[in-house]
Amino acid sequence: MGFFSTLLGIIGFGIGIPLGLVIGFFFFIYSKPDEVKDPMIRPIYELDSDALEEVIPEIPLWVKHPDFDRVDWLNKFIAAMWPYLDKAICSSIRGMSKPMFAEYIGKFQIQSIEFESLLLGTLPPKLYGIKVHDTNENEIVMETAIKWAGNPNIVLILRLFSLQIRIQLVDLQIFAAPRVALKPLVPAFPCFANIVVSLLEKPHIDFGMKILGGDIMSIPGLYQFVQETIRKQVSNLYLWPHVFEIPILDASVAATKKPVGILHVNVVKASKLSKMDLLGTSDPYVKLSLSGERLPSKKTTIKMNNLNPIWNEKFKLVVKDPESQVLQLQVYDWDKVGGHDRLGMQLVPLKVLTPYETKELTLDLLKNTNINDHQNKKPRGQLVVELKFTPFREESSKFSSQLDGCRSMVSRDERDLQDDFVGGAGLLSVKIQGAASVEGKRHSNPYAVMHFRGEKKKTKMVKKCRDPVWNETFEFMLEEPPLEEKIHIEVRSRKSSRFSFFSKESLGHVEINLGDVVHNGRINTKYHLINSRHGMIHVEIKWTVA
Repeated sequence: MGFFSTLLGIIGFGIGIPLGLVIGFFFFIYSKPDEVKDPMIRPIYELDSDALEEVIPEIPLWVKHPDFDRVDWLNKFIAAMWPYLDKAICSSIRGMSKPMFAEYIGKFQIQSIEFESLLLGTLPPKLYGIKVHDTNENEIVMETAIKWAGNPNIVLILRLFSLQIRIQLVDLQIFAAPRVALKPLVPAFPCFANIVVSLLEKPHIDFGMKILGGDIMSIPGLYQFVQETIRKQVSNLYLWPHVFEIPILDASVAATKKPVGILHVNVVKASKLSKMDLLGTSDPYVKLSLSGERLPSKKTTIKMNNLNPIWNEKFKLVVKDPESQVLQLQVYDWDKVGGHDRLGMQLVPLKVLTPYETKELTLDLLKNTNINDHQNKKPRGQLVVELKFTPFREESSKFSSQLDGCRSMVSRDERDLQDDFVGGAGLLSVKIQGAASVEGKRHSNPYAVMHFRGEKKKTKMVKKCRDPVWNETFEFMLEEPPLEEKIHIEVRSRKSSRFSFFSKESLGHVEINLGDVVHNGRINTKYHLINSRHGMIHVEIKWTVA
């Protein structure tokens, strides 16, 4: 008897504990309190200090931080658009999830996965203030706080073996602090190419999940595990500096062509040119330009009374797209009176050049680019040129900046390596973006004048404006880095009528040391104008090593 009683006790203990856990679990899940008290609502001025401290985290950012703005109008807009946004977002989710679900069909005995219901509910998310950063870059950066306590109806049906498992997401709450950047800004609607989103802190995501009618998130320990796992995964993907980029415009529309190299052109000589003057000779010179550029053409000197001129003159042209750009060579006969006659022309596609290799070409001059024109069969002489395409060194700015920051920690040989890297020919690009708070005593029609190495460059004039925007770029090909040089930029105003006294007026100036540009590769700064009360000018300067 003792043995059987002991055996029955063990069996009862082994069955009783699991059965009790199962009954307790379902009782815990499905039990509801008999009475649910409504929360007490009191005006904020009636709260004591302890109660105020408890509600401080719920106070909107525009109350706690003066640099955040209220966005009630935007919340109203989202609320009005939410029924339509709900359908659009859910439609996108269905489309994105179909190929993901299809990967699991047939695996683990899964027969099908589909949404029975997918609705985000009637409660839209709310923005609790927004802050717009003033940056020097070509972008708009915003920070906000989003809270969404929604009532979605999301039901997923999973058919496993012969069972149909119903999974429902309930009581979804999301609190996040995203940073949204619209960049780069482009002159094509909607005026920005990408939306770049990142999270400034780990998000708070809370939800319930019912499987076969039971809320599995009520299992002790599972809720905290799922919460932490979701926070960690989302943070690894989108917590700054990680970003989520949404393309808005096609890359070809948004792309801005930047200099990628230098074309070295040596105009050697010409032979057997056409006779254009009355004395049976010509006064030839050559004009050089690259297609797609608005810059003035380069010109050789004029060789008087010479049908076989020798120039041996060298030029450097900035290349932005070697695959599509073409070198245009035009030979003219100089005339003292009237227009200059064109003796002939020729085109050279840059894609025929091999980087770093010098190529000598003997070109037959043509009247025009129409290959079917019979006049192109007439001999017009030949032009001999030497061409070499030199691409810029990639990541030169970043490499130079890193070495400069560690200058005190590197050896002498490494410093010599940096000096060799910084030295040499390169392209200095100066972009005068705009000015702010510039105002003259008699008129305010501002334009900028830049002086560098004896050259003078001017932007366009903006009439009757205190905050002009120019966005004009000037490029200088230099044989050596301008380590000890400065650029002088002055903002001036000119009266519309040139025939009046006091037609020009200085609104302020600034001198920029180029040594920092060479070592850092690029600066993008707003400078206070000297001799101006509040005026500022925004200048971006870049040094690219050839």
